[in-house]
Amino acid sequence: MSLLERIHGPADVKALTPEELPSLAEEIRREIIETTSANGGHVGPNLGVVELCIALHRVFDTPKDKILMDVSHQGYVHKLLTGRAPRFHTLRQTGGISGFLNREESAHDAYGAGHAGTAFSAAIGMAAARDLKGTDENVIAIVGDAALTCGITMEALNNAAGATKRLILILNDNEWSIAKNVGAVSQYLNNLITNPHYKRFHHDITSLLKKLPGGENILELGARAKSGAKDFLVPSSLFEKFDVRYLGPIDGHDIGLLEQYLTFAKNETEKPILLHVLTTKGKGYSPAVNNPEKFHGASPFEIATGDTKHGGGAEKAPNWQDAMGHALVRFARKDPSVVGITAAMRSGTGLIHLSKELPHQFFDTGIAEEHACVFAAGLAASGMKPVVAIYSTFLQRAYDIIVHDICLQSLPVTFVMDRAGLSANDGATHHGLYDIAYLRHVPRAVVMQPKDEDELSDMMHTALTMGVPTFIRYPRGHAQGVPIKETPVCLPLGKAEVLRAGADVQIWALGPWVFDALKIAEELSAQTGLSFGVVNARFAKPLDADLLLSQADAGTKLFVTMEDHTVVGGFGSAVMESLQQAGAHTPVERLGWPDQFIAHASSNDDARRIYQVTLDDFKKQIAHRLKALQS
Repeated sequence: MSLLERIHGPADVKALTPEELPSLAEEIRREIIETTSANGGHVGPNLGVVELCIALHRVFDTPKDKILMDVSHQGYVHKLLTGRAPRFHTLRQTGGISGFLNREESAHDAYGAGHAGTAFSAAIGMAAARDLKGTDENVIAIVGDAALTCGITMEALNNAAGATKRLILILNDNEWSIAKNVGAVSQYLNNLITNPHYKRFHHDITSLLKKLPGGENILELGARAKSGAKDFLVPSSLFEKFDVRYLGPIDGHDIGLLEQYLTFAKNETEKPILLHVLTTKGKGYSPAVNNPEKFHGASPFEIATGDTKHGGGAEKAPNWQDAMGHALVRFARKDPSVVGITAAMRSGTGLIHLSKELPHQFFDTGIAEEHACVFAAGLAASGMKPVVAIYSTFLQRAYDIIVHDICLQSLPVTFVMDRAGLSANDGATHHGLYDIAYLRHVPRAVVMQPKDEDELSDMMHTALTMGVPTFIRYPRGHAQGVPIKETPVCLPLGKAEVLRAGADVQIWALGPWVFDALKIAEELSAQTGLSFGVVNARFAKPLDADLLLSQADAGTKLFVTMEDHTVVGGFGSAVMESLQQAGAHTPVERLGWPDQFIAHASSNDDARRIYQVTLDDFKKQIAHRLKALQS
C-alpha cells in the first residue's frame, strides 16, 4: 500500500515519520500529474505547494483550524490530504470533485474561492469572529505573490492588525501568477529575496535552527533576532509597516523547516504574522517548471513530453481569444492609438500576440481588474483607444468602474470579454453567465456578441470606430473556422441580422447559439408545419426594437430568445421589456441557463444535459409553449 493510500485525513499525515514525508510528496506529485494529464487542471500551482500543504496538515488540525487559499486553484494537495484521494481521479469532471475549494464538498474547505485577493480579507473576518466568540481555532491564509498586486489584499493587510492579533498569513512566492508577475510589489519581493546581506543572515539563522536542539525557544530567538536586525540589513519589510510580523524568506520545499516556522507562528499572539515562503512553480515535473504559463491551467497533456493532447484530427478553427488577439494586432498596426490591456492574463485572453508583435502598445496591470479598467479610462480620456481583455467573470470585479468611470464619462473603452457563457471544468466561479444582466441597464453601454470570428472582427472595428463604451462577449473554446475578411465592416449600431425568414415563430439568438437556433428552426418547421424565422441579434444593447416590433406587427405568434447566459435579467428579458414598452402582447419564451449557480462538468455538453439546456430540451420547451398557446 502506498503512503497516499494510507491518508484518510490529517491525522494520518501527522502519524507519518519525518523520513516518510519526501516519499509522500513524491506520490502526491505523481497523482497530480497523472490526473491533470487526463482531466486538465492547475498543474504548476499545485506541484509547487506539496511540501507546504503537508507541513500545514502536520502542524494544524482541520477542520477545526481554518486553512484558506487565495483563488484556491492550488488546493489539490489539500484535497488529497483531507480524505478525497479515492475520488481525486474525478477532478473537474461531471459529478466529481471541484478544481477549487468548495464549502459544500468538504468540512476541511473553510472558504470557497475562484478569484484572487479574497483569502486575507476572509481570514481576518474568521479570526475576528473567533475572537468575538472566545474560541481558539487557528486561521491560516495562503496567497501567491501575485495577489499582492490585487487591491483587496492590500486593503486586508491595512486592516489586519486592527481586527485581530492572532492570524497567520503565508505568502507563497514563486515569482509567477499565471504569467510572470509585473509591477513594484514584484520587484520589492525580488529585492528582498536576492539581497545578499539578508540572504546570508537568513541562512545563518536557518542553519542554527536546524543544527541545535531547543525547538521553539531557539526558533523564537532566531525569529526575533531576525526581526530586530532586519532594518539594519535591508529596507524595512513592507509588511511590518502594516504592523504584521514578517518572517522569511524560507525554503518552501523543506518540510521540517516549514513545520518549525509554522509552529512558531501558531504560538504568536502579539500581532498577525506573515511567513514568506519561496517555492518553485511546477516543482517535480520539468515541463511545468520550464513552461509555467502553460501549466498554470493546462488542458489534458502527454506526461512524457508535456504536449497538449488533441482529439481526433487537427483543430481547424482558432480559439476565440486567439481570433480576437490576431484581430487586435491588425487594428493596432494601423492605428498607434489602439492599445491592449490585460490583468495578468496575457495568454488566456489572446493578448500574447499583441505583447509579442507590438509590445509598446501592450500593458499588463497584474491581477488588478479595477485598476486595469480605470487605467483604460485614463488612456481613453487622453485620446487613446484602449481594448481591455478580461474574462467575463473577472470583469464583475470592476462593475463600479464600468458605471462611474467609463460609461458615465462616455469614454471609448472597448471590453473584449472572454469566457462569456460556460467554462465547464472550472465551475460556478468561472462561468460568464451574468454579464448581459449587469451591463444592459448601464446607460451608454453597447453590448454585443458575434456569431463567428469574422463578425468578431467587424464588432471590434465597430467598437473602435464608434468611440463609445463597448462590450463584446464571446465564449471559451474554438470559434467557427470561417474566413475573416481583409477589410472589416462597421456594423450599424443596434441592428440585427435576419438569417432565416419566418412568419409564425421568430427565434432571436446571440452569438454561436444562432447555429443552434437554425437547427431548431429547421426541425420544428418540419414537425409543426409552422414557419420559423431566425435572427442573429448581434446587439443585446441597444436591441433592434424596430425589427422586433415589425415582426410582432406582422403577426408573429411567439418570440423565442436564446442566450448562453442566465435567463434572469438577460437578453430575453430585454426582448420582453421592449415588447411590453411598445404595447405589444406577443409572448416570449426565454431559453438559457436557469437561475442557479452552475456546477463544474466534464464538458459544456454535459452541463447542458444536466441543466436541460440542450437542443432537444429547447425544442421541447418551444413545442410545449406553442401547444399551450393553441389551447
